Formats: sequence, C-alpha cells, structure tokens
Amino acid sequence: MADAERGAATVYVVGCYDTKGIELDYVRGLIAAEGLRTVTVDVGTRPPAVPADVSARDVASCYPDGAEAVLGTDDRGLAVSRMADAFLRFVERRSDVAGMIGLGGSGGTAIIAPGMRALPVGTPKLIVSTVASGNVASYVGETDLCMMASVTDVAGLNRISRRVLGNAAHAMAGMVARAIPETDTKPALGLTMFGVTTPCVTQLSQALDPTYDCLVFHATGTGGRAMEKLVASGLLAGVLDVTTTEVCDLLMGGVFSAGEERLDAIARAGIPYVGSCGALDMVNFGPRETVPDRYRDRLFYVHNPQVTLMRTTAEENRAMGAWIGRKLNAFTGPVRFLIPEGGVSVLDAPGQPFHDPEADAALFDALERTVEQTDARRLIRLPHNINDPAFAAALVQAFRDIAATGHGTTP
Repeated sequence: MADAERGAATVYVVGCYDTKGIELDYVRGLIAAEGLRTVTVDVGTRPPAVPADVSARDVASCYPDGAEAVLGTDDRGLAVSRMADAFLRFVERRSDVAGMIGLGGSGGTAIIAPGMRALPVGTPKLIVSTVASGNVASYVGETDLCMMASVTDVAGLNRISRRVLGNAAHAMAGMVARAIPETDTKPALGLTMFGVTTPCVTQLSQALDPTYDCLVFHATGTGGRAMEKLVASGLLAGVLDVTTTEVCDLLMGGVFSAGEERLDAIARAGIPYVGSCGALDMVNFGPRETVPDRYRDRLFYVHNPQVTLMRTTAEENRAMGAWIGRKLNAFTGPVRFLIPEGGVSVLDAPGQPFHDPEADAALFDALERTVEQTDARRLIRLPHNINDPAFAAALVQAFRDIAATGHGTTP
C-alpha cells in the first residue's frame, strides 16, 4: 500500500475474498498485465480464501464503532450493512483511485456499490454482479457506475466467467489507461429540462454557451439527483433549475421523484440559483393502467404508451408552492425564482389540454406567501409562458445578474 498511500493512481479491485478470492485475483492479474498499479480490497465478513492488500479488518476499522462491530456479529445482514458503511468511509479517505472494479453477488454488490457511488463522476467504476440484469437503480443511483451481468454466478472460473470477468478487467484497464483529458475551461452550469420545457432550456443553452459549459439534466428523478451530486462535489458554478417537476412526483406519488432532499445540496452550496415552475402542471406515471385508483377521475394526457401525465390541481399546486418556498428560504446563496404567469409547460398554454390558470395561480400565490424575500432572494412574476423567448431571456438576465454581483438587483 505504500504507493497508494503516497497518492499514486491505482486501480482498486474490490470484493469478498472469502468467497470470490480466485475470481478477484484473476481480474487483478489481467489489469496488472496492462501495466497498471492495482490494490486489492477485501470487504468480506469471513476469513479470506486469498489474501488481499487491504484486509477486511482494515476496511471494517473505518466503521464508527470499530472493526469488531462489523466482523464480530453473527447476523449476516447486519454485518453486510455495516461493512457497506465502512467501505464507503474507506473510499472517502482515498485520494489515489484511478478506477475501481468489483465482483459480487447480492451481498457483495450491496457492500461495494455505495463506496463506488462516492467516487467522483468520471472516475471509472464497474461491478460485475449476479443482480445486474434486474432493477439496478438502488445500486447505480445518480452516478456513472457501470454494472455488468455475470451471466453465471461469480463462483469459480469457467469458460463463461473467464470471458465475462476478462472483458470487465480489460474494460477497466482501458478506461484508466485512456483517461479523457480535461479540456473544458468554462465554468459549468446545471440546467433542468423536460420535453415540455425543451424550447426554454434550448434557448438558455444557446445564450449561455459562449461563457458557460451547460450541462442539461432530464428531470426524471435521477436527473435532479445527479445535478445535485455535482453541486455537492463543487463541480457546478450555478444552476438554472427551470424544470422543478420532480416535486410533483415526490408529493403526489409519481414515478420521477428526486426525493425529499431535492434542492438541499444547492441550498448548502451557496452558488447562484435561478429557478422556475417548469412542468409543475403534471405528475408522471407509467402506462395508463398503472395510475393509482385514487386518481381515476383526474385529467390525463397520454404522452406515449409508457408515460401518462396527470394534471395537478389547485390544492396540489398550493402544496408544491409551499414546499418549494420553504426550500428556497434555506438557500445560503443568491436566488431568483421566476414565475411564468402564461403557463408552466407546453401543455399549459391557451388551447392546450393542461391550461388551467386557476391551478397555476394557486401555485404562484403559495410561493409568494411562503418565500421570505430579501435582496438576495427574490420572486419575479412575468406575463409569459415558460417557453416564450421573453421568459428565457429573463432567466438568462437574472442568472447573469446574480452571478456577476453576488446577489443581484431586481430586473
């Protein structure tokens, strides 16, 4: 570990060496054969079959209550949970991770994935797993973690596992050896978009691109969480959160919620924030037959066979306005939140199926009642639909204003 402790770039090979030691050693050998430095890490909870550079006790010692709390329990589920916490803390202490590859069944994957998610976006991270062909959202989260299905169980080397594990090892070696050089010099901005706010966000990107690197996030729950992870990592200089629709799904039980923590990372970061009410007129569900029975009498719009949109009511809009307002009050940086009185989406315009000025008014009024306005935190009402060019221009100007002055002046 001497080189790794000095910060030399290293590929970490991680897994339970009590059950996967032979397979992990095979992967390590292939990566080392490419001329890359490797460090093997045991996250197993029983004595290893093959020794690792970093022992399970070394990892477990990162757990707040010590290694014995992880390795001394007979409760396997508890041991796995605690080892996952310990491994996450272990990873957070490393400064030398050029890439990380792990092998696991359900238990090993549950231990390894949280630590991998703690690595910066762009750092190669790959798990070969028996659970990779199912729903992997809880493992991948909002990161660029790659999961490869093991096909056979990770239980010995055979004609299939050698090929699958070999491909994974060479993929990791290639990602590390052929790292993408940093060429971007412009500060990065996060922008949120939905199909029904695309015209607005396209205009923002075109206007800001000469000065900023505009990163657009699809507001599907994962998108909002990914953007806030980058904020928390210090990788974004500001946010234009035009499309806050994930709040609809959080409060009304839709499928695109970003969770209760939406906006919290931005609030803590203190970076310039310009927000709006994009797509707060809709809750997202899957196919029409998946909509909960309690909503059967509501107004729907079938976006496609896989996505059904439900128009939000005045009561729901009041709840969202209050929720967003409370979040904005916690922001430590400059805030401008622009209200599009002409509608919050393509579908919320005169003649369109979700046009409902009364529901929109309930949202806007709740925001005004809740937000504690100061010089640094302002609501701005404008008589435009969110996709009107004039509204996009106002968003750009609001961001430039607060980015240039620290808190800005009311446009």
